[in-house]
Amino acid sequence: MNSQKILIVDDNADIRLGMHLRLKANHYQTFFAADAPSAVAEARKNQPDLIVLDLGLPAGDGFTVMENLRQIPLLATIPVIVVSARDGLANQKRVYEAGAKAFLQKPLNDAELLAVIRQALAETSGTEMPALDSQGSL
Repeated sequence: MNSQKILIVDDNADIRLGMHLRLKANHYQTFFAADAPSAVAEARKNQPDLIVLDLGLPAGDGFTVMENLRQIPLLATIPVIVVSARDGLANQKRVYEAGAKAFLQKPLNDAELLAVIRQALAETSGTEMPALDSQGSL
């Protein structure tokens, strides 16, 4: 069973719940933050293997979160996948410059999200990615 931990950072409770259910079904442990300060606090507390981060957050945006994470050596190398309803063309370059592994546009495609998560975790651990079926499942 997969014991990898994923921090889901989004101010929308429905989106957090939806991601939690999909990731839990794929054997990931999840925990949550709804704003920028709690995102960094939760990352410190739980030391996730990966962070799924919305750009539009209260009390600071996703860019602020990424900048703060990079200042903390223990958290600086955690892969971040940015998800946002903001214009992808306008933000994609900045997202990658801030250190994100991927940028996904909302509404999210579950299979694409899982594939990107698996890829980022595989790159971090140096392992090969498992094959996905047409539904995005193992």
